[in-house]
Amino acid sequence: MNGALHDAHFEACEPGVRQRLLAIQVEVERRVPSAERCVGYNMPAYRLRRIFFYFAGFRRHIGIYPPVNEPEDLVNRLAPYRGPKGNLTFPHKDPLPLELIGDVAEQLAAHYA
Repeated sequence: MNGALHDAHFEACEPGVRQRLLAIQVEVERRVPSAERCVGYNMPAYRLRRIFFYFAGFRRHIGIYPPVNEPEDLVNRLAPYRGPKGNLTFPHKDPLPLELIGDVAEQLAAHYA
């Protein structure tokens, strides 16, 4: 059921955006294999004991939430993608930094576990 909720969000997106979301899904599940798919705030999300990673496709970008505030080296690498509240924005016109997104998933999983 939870996978179906992810799929419903993905299906509502244009094919190019859908492929980007699927790539993020694969990376999160590879990096945090015990994470369970769920939905939070009407977005695809992952939980361990609680939700630690939300992501969604929008017209111009993919957003990843909540903000990452540590470690400092990861925060510095995320600087080009951080919005005013610290949430991450990955414009569709740019390649997805999947390795970096995987690092975010691991950090958020450790922080919220």
